Amino acid sequence: MDEKNQFVIDALSIEESWRIFRIMAEFVEAIDTLSGVKHAVSIFGSARTTPDDPNYQKAETLARLLARKGFSIITGGGPGIMEAANKGAAEAGGRSVGMNIHLPFEQKPNSYANINIDYRYFFIRKVMFVKYAMAYVVLPGGFGTIDELFEALTLIQTKRIKSFPVILVGSEYWKGLLDWLRKTMLRDNKIAREDLELFQIIDDPEEVVRHIQKYVIL
Repeated sequence: MDEKNQFVIDALSIEESWRIFRIMAEFVEAIDTLSGVKHAVSIFGSARTTPDDPNYQKAETLARLLARKGFSIITGGGPGIMEAANKGAAEAGGRSVGMNIHLPFEQKPNSYANINIDYRYFFIRKVMFVKYAMAYVVLPGGFGTIDELFEALTLIQTKRIKSFPVILVGSEYWKGLLDWLRKTMLRDNKIAREDLELFQIIDDPEEVVRHIQKYVIL
């Protein structure tokens, strides 16, 4: 191996080592920032949802109701459903956490989070969502929303974390997914019948709050 190639390999090795330190630093910063956040509900949904969308208004109402009951609200910190939830929590005087991820498009931090964290790494952000959540509420969204939903369901199913309420809001939106889980995954023995009990579909914000309160004592 010539000296030039060896130099490139050594440089790459150093870069990988520094990446480990950046990851560690991001974990430490996130834990320090969130250590005072108690009784949190993580709310997910599309960044593309506009303020005139009923789902935006529902997320805002839900976060407001939860904040008034003493819950903190954690979102991905961006626009759409995340903005609505942060807005509802902040205007109710609650803790409104925005965990923003650096992306080349779509994701810009909203102005309603009163606790902000910026992430470079998706996986660290996902760990924090689970670590500090006492419940997940999932409104209509895209790939990112689905990713967070099934991450939580997998961890609960495999007993890697303690079970907590996972609630899907928007029965019409989630109907196709639920049908596929029942008629394809369950039928083909890819999941167990009790796996379908790991989540609930509830449309009314007040009923969502009551359901969470059944499992979470403040």
